Amino acid sequence: MTATPYLIRLAERLSQGFKGENAIRKEKHSRFILSKQMSDGGFRGREGDSDLYYTSFAVRSLWMLDGLKPKLLDQVSGYLRCHSLEDMNVVDLVSWLYTALAIQLAGGDDLFSSTRNIDPAKLFRNLEELRRDDGGYAKSREGSLGSTYRSFLVTLLYELFDREIPQKNSLIQFIYDRQRDDGGFVEIAPMRQSGTNPTAAATAILQILGHEDEEVRDDVREFLNSVRSDEGGFQANTRILFADGLSTFTGMLTALDWDLKECLRPKPMLAFLTDWLELPTGGFRGASWDDEADVEYTFYGLGCLALRSTVEA
Repeated sequence: MTATPYLIRLAERLSQGFKGENAIRKEKHSRFILSKQMSDGGFRGREGDSDLYYTSFAVRSLWMLDGLKPKLLDQVSGYLRCHSLEDMNVVDLVSWLYTALAIQLAGGDDLFSSTRNIDPAKLFRNLEELRRDDGGYAKSREGSLGSTYRSFLVTLLYELFDREIPQKNSLIQFIYDRQRDDGGFVEIAPMRQSGTNPTAAATAILQILGHEDEEVRDDVREFLNSVRSDEGGFQANTRILFADGLSTFTGMLTALDWDLKECLRPKPMLAFLTDWLELPTGGFRGASWDDEADVEYTFYGLGCLALRSTVEA
């Protein structure tokens, strides 16, 4: 592997940023996350059975919390082995691979070499079936338009396997075509109003592919300032008047990655996270109106707290 992939860099960055947190906070959030583990070793969302998507968020959160103990690693490894990668959708595929990677880096099994489920050549042939004429990757084989978020996930997969994306310039042009006059980016071509999360995905692709420039940075600065909420976090877009945990995490990450610290307000953001989203019994909810925590939003909340040390540096 020629360079450390984005996913590994992010995981290590969040883990390092969370080391200064107190033991009480770590323990209560670890306890909450572990309460969502099922008998098959995976983790669930707010209801239902184990799910690769939520298992990935649980494992990534426990990595930050120093909670990936040997027994847990074995349990989650067993859960992953029950899944075949052959016909997995992109979201589940990234979730499986990211979880497997975290397990390996934490001292658990090397599922990449021990499983017979990975055929990289076939995996990438399947991914290229999602490529569309606009240069991006669609959400499914039935989708007619490229998706900014799915294109981000596919970019992560190519990087994880140290492979060059076919027609890279076409993907880069796809991203630039998703930018709007407000400075941000949209998920699909017909959309006119930028969103915080598509902007985070688009700008991450540009960084991974080595296409950062000052004009994009200035545009993103303008957009992030427009979606910064009075609550202290970031809104999903300008029409939604409240901040949420996901948008706050992705907005924060984008601001830091593009050297736009001036878009962040550390004290109001910390108050938003700890007063509105963090629950006393453990876990984070999605927004002030939400009434329940889950492992996905707990990851975003913990991630914001981890990034806070960078903001304050």
